[in-house]
Amino acid sequence: MAKFAENTDQLCNRVISDAQKGEFKPLYLLMGEESYYPDKVCQAIIQHCISPEDKDFNESILYGTEVSAEQVISCARRYPMMSDRQLVVLKEAQLMKGIESLSVYCESPLDSTVLVVLLHGAKLDKRTALYKAFAKNGIVIESPVIKDYEVPGWTINHFKSLGLDITPDAAALLGEYAGTDLVKIASEADKLVKNLPEGATSINATDIEKNVGISRQFSIFELTKELNFGRNGKALEIAGRLSSAAKFSMPAAIAMLFTDFQRILKYNLLLSSGNASPEKKAKVLAGVHPYFYKEYDSAVKIYPLRNCIEVISLLCDYDYFSKGGSPVTQDELFVELISKILCCKAGFIPTR
Repeated sequence: MAKFAENTDQLCNRVISDAQKGEFKPLYLLMGEESYYPDKVCQAIIQHCISPEDKDFNESILYGTEVSAEQVISCARRYPMMSDRQLVVLKEAQLMKGIESLSVYCESPLDSTVLVVLLHGAKLDKRTALYKAFAKNGIVIESPVIKDYEVPGWTINHFKSLGLDITPDAAALLGEYAGTDLVKIASEADKLVKNLPEGATSINATDIEKNVGISRQFSIFELTKELNFGRNGKALEIAGRLSSAAKFSMPAAIAMLFTDFQRILKYNLLLSSGNASPEKKAKVLAGVHPYFYKEYDSAVKIYPLRNCIEVISLLCDYDYFSKGGSPVTQDELFVELISKILCCKAGFIPTR
């Protein structure tokens, strides 16, 4: 799995484990474009910090649209009632005006207050006094958006944390459906767990199709597979079905195709160097589960270097066309693009 997911997972698991043991820091800054980890940590702190019978007196949930920095500071400086600590949570903090003023409190926080500041889709400037105060006196969790190629690995590890194995193709299919939205992946995982037969320990692509409501047969994941193996008829069939779907987005589809052919290009360059060790292959195909290596072994034979470059050039052209550069409908454009890609096989470069 990518370093991002490992580091964020480890930090979040440590904070959650401490919370379950009743161990808290005075300050928590939870931020980033990806909301899964900040929300997960915030929920754990709320669950374990204050006992149910004390929540009415010692727990305050505030929102950035409703309070000022002065009100948050005033709340944080109160002493708990008949308890060792109180909890103050500021949600949607990115919407609060003058948030930097919180640094006055955060530079010298009370040991009896646990202050959690949660930002959604935003983060503090690390040069500010507020950020530095959180970093010095508490814990900062920053959760950037995960890369698309990291999603299958993250999904596999997430299911492992639930006590389940998921096949690489099933993880890729779920990732295609949810994109890089970890909240959505986790939500679908919860649904799957509830719908699995008692005693089930593994999940395959059929389970994803059945419970998530997507078809493996007509997906970008399957389309790239058919392209990588050079199966013209099936690739064109999938392209036609995909592009006629109501929610089809050609720019998004092209982005996924670009990622695939970018890997093929890098793999071509590695092979041409004459030093394609297993370690270097894994580096070039970063984010690809070894289960799928056979696809790329096939793809470099079908799309050698020059042809692969031509495909990438086609993808750039059709990305422009799909964003208003052509009067042709997106479904016609997409099928046309796939047809031209299939022509870009070894020994043949189509005229453009």
